[in-house]
Amino acid sequence: MRTPRIAVLAALSALVLGLLTTGADPAPPTAPTAAPATAVSAAPSAAPSPSAPPPPSAPPSTRVLPGTTRPGLRPPVVSNGARTGNAVALTFDADMTDAMLYNLASGRVKSYANLKVLDILERRDVPATFFLTAQWVLRYPDVTQRLAGNPRFELGNHTYRHQAFAPKCYTLPEIASNLMADDVAKTFSVIEPYGGHQTRYFRFPGGCYNDTALQALAPLGVTVIQWDVVSQDPYATAWQPIVNNVLNGVRPGSIVVMHITEANAPFTDQALGPILDGLAQRGLRPVRLSQLLGADTGPDGADLPTP
Repeated sequence: MRTPRIAVLAALSALVLGLLTTGADPAPPTAPTAAPATAVSAAPSAAPSPSAPPPPSAPPSTRVLPGTTRPGLRPPVVSNGARTGNAVALTFDADMTDAMLYNLASGRVKSYANLKVLDILERRDVPATFFLTAQWVLRYPDVTQRLAGNPRFELGNHTYRHQAFAPKCYTLPEIASNLMADDVAKTFSVIEPYGGHQTRYFRFPGGCYNDTALQALAPLGVTVIQWDVVSQDPYATAWQPIVNNVLNGVRPGSIVVMHITEANAPFTDQALGPILDGLAQRGLRPVRLSQLLGADTGPDGADLPTP
C-alpha cells in the first residue's frame, strides 16, 4: 500500500523540480512595469473632463450697454434727444484734475463731492446721469458706490484726469492724441467694477473735441454726449442765474449739464430744487440719459411716453 503513495509523491517532487529549473511561473512578473504605467495614466485622469460643468460663477452678461456703438467707427456725437414727449436728462460731471487733487492734499479745498446734490436727487426720486473722471472715483469710492447703488442713476465716462482732448480748451492741459483711447479705456476699467447702470457714454472735458479726438476713440465703441442746456454752475457766485440758465433753455429732449464738484460749483445744490420745481411746472420729467435716447427702459421709466 505504501508503494503507490511513494510513487505519487516522487512524481510531484519531480514536477516541482522541473518548474523551478525552467524558470516558469504561473503569475507573470508584471508588477515592475505596472507601477510606472499606473503613475503616467493617473495624471490625465485627475484633470477635469472637458464635458464637466464649470465651477459656479455669475453668468456673463449679454446685455448691450447703453451708448455701445460698433468699434472702429467714428463715434456719434449727441447733444439732445427727440423733441417729442416730456423727457429731459439731468447730467452731472465729476471733474478731477491733478491740480484739484493738489488742492485737496494741501487743504486749500475741502471737497469736490457735493453730497447735498445727491441728497436732493435721492429724496425726490429723480433719475440722473453722472459722468465720472477716474481720479474722482478713486478719491471718492464711497460716493461712487452710492451712485452705482441707486437704480435711478447711471454712470458715464469723463476721462481719467480731465485733460483736454482738443487745443485751447479753457485752461485744461492737453492730452496727446496717441494716449486718448487708453485714457478713456482705463477710466471705464475704474468705473465698471462698481456695477449699477453702466453705460458706454463718454463726455469730453469742457465739451472740447475735434476730428482727431473722435478718430482716436473709434476703437472703443462709445457714444459722445454733449448737451444743449448749459447751467454755468462752475464758479457761479449765486444760485439764481443757474436756475435761469436751465429753465430758460430747457425743452423736451434736452440734455442739461451741471456739476457735483462742490468747491468748483458751490451753488448747484441750492439751484437744484428750484430747477426741479420749474421742470415740473413746465410738464417736463427728468429721466436717465439712456431712457431719453431710447437705449434703456427701467422700472422708473416704464410709464414714460416715447421721447
